[in-house]
Amino acid sequence: MEPEQNGRPQNEREWRLLEKLLLSVQDDNRKQRRWGIVFRVLTFVYLFSILFMFLPSRGGVQPSLSGEYTAVVDVTGVIAAGSDANADAITAGMRDAFEADGAKAILLRINSPGGSPVQSNYVYNEIRRLREKYPEKKVYAVITDMGASGAYYIASAADEIYADPASLVGSIGVIMAGFGFEDAIEKVGVERRVMTSGENKAMLDPFSPIAKNQKQHVQKMLDTIHAQFIAAVKEGRGDRLKSDEHPEVFSGLFWTGEEALALGLIDGLKSPGQVARDVIGVEEIEDFTARASPLEEFLKKFGVSIGAGAVDALGIKTGPQLQ
Repeated sequence: MEPEQNGRPQNEREWRLLEKLLLSVQDDNRKQRRWGIVFRVLTFVYLFSILFMFLPSRGGVQPSLSGEYTAVVDVTGVIAAGSDANADAITAGMRDAFEADGAKAILLRINSPGGSPVQSNYVYNEIRRLREKYPEKKVYAVITDMGASGAYYIASAADEIYADPASLVGSIGVIMAGFGFEDAIEKVGVERRVMTSGENKAMLDPFSPIAKNQKQHVQKMLDTIHAQFIAAVKEGRGDRLKSDEHPEVFSGLFWTGEEALALGLIDGLKSPGQVARDVIGVEEIEDFTARASPLEEFLKKFGVSIGAGAVDALGIKTGPQLQ
């Protein structure tokens, strides 16, 4: 083979082949970069489109039925700010239902063990306000499996309450639960270090014994909320409630629908369909429940709410609960 001069092969043919190969590699790299950019843009557009489709509509519920119908709003699950049964969602559905021209009456379909007294009171007050604003439209609460505590608080704002004979109804009381680990950490040999400004700032700390004055303070607070609950039920139920003959109605006990009827907690034994057909007189039902978007449901199932679920599973309550 001939020697090289200045690092260049003597054979021009070999040099041209090498140059062509280098140019080809460079061209392939440019094409790959261009296609990479195209695929990234298409992926972004695709994901953005899916996200856009999953976002909830900003408008209210648009009725699909013509003529008169029974407007239904669901209260399902624990009543809390971060749950499906939160005050904003329930009241939004109620307002849409009351404002709908075709809604002859509103049916509040309840299956809930209760929850936040604040959220329950928000819904209670809004139902009372809407009833006063739209006196021609009645509200019927129908309890399916369970309408206890905060859920019954909400139901008592309705014109009438119905349940199944086997439904669980009542539980008019307040609970605030937690744990005490002070003996456990002492046995393990763990020292608790808490620094506060304010002698009661660490009140209800699960790793410290509860002081008598702090326990009295919490009990007073729970009694106050209980009294508010009782007043709301009495205002909603009026003379139908047989609490004078049965003071245990406000003790936190719960009953079957059949027993609740005898106590004046409900007005009859009917299913949601029976109330729509036999009481309201309009069998067609339109759902006005404010639903979470598919994206929100996916994120919950994916694990965003694992922390909150763990807290609920352990029975750790962050405040008073109507349950």
